[in-house]
Amino acid sequence: MKSAKKRSKPRPDKSQPLLRQLAAVPAKLFSGAFRQQYGALCFRHAKGGAGIEILVITSRESARWVIPKGWPMKGKQPFEAAAIEAWEEAGVSGAVRKKPVGHYTYLKELDDGDVVPCIVDVFQVEVTEISDGFKEHGQRVLAWVSPDEAARRVREIELKSLLVDFKVRGRKKAARNKLNPEG
Repeated sequence: MKSAKKRSKPRPDKSQPLLRQLAAVPAKLFSGAFRQQYGALCFRHAKGGAGIEILVITSRESARWVIPKGWPMKGKQPFEAAAIEAWEEAGVSGAVRKKPVGHYTYLKELDDGDVVPCIVDVFQVEVTEISDGFKEHGQRVLAWVSPDEAARRVREIELKSLLVDFKVRGRKKAARNKLNPEG
């Protein structure tokens, strides 16, 4: 008589696209297991005053176009964490809004190969300083592009909408929240 083996949880096949991997373990979508991240929508005024340019960067692993983002940081407010990510990933700093300008969701592949759904609260950062001396210099490609071009480059549908519809908010108030991530 054969003994019944305990069934292990299904593991996603890493050779499949992220959506297919997650479809293999649907409980993750419905278990309330969304992870929180904070992102920085970094912009500057275009030369000649004709609109704005948005900063997009490549991810380190897959080289896809994204905005600076990362995990919550102990002892930091969400807008502060977003500003620190902008500095560490792209070498930019400036006036950051305390309230998010929107959010988007995406699937994050963790170092162990697991895939988790994430929600990213996005904070506006009006860039006033750009440096080459930042933590991830040489690991990413940076590009200043129009909002429409930024939306074309990123994959996440909700982020595309956020970029296309982005309007600069509260410049005077935001200027009071200038952060220096190095300090």
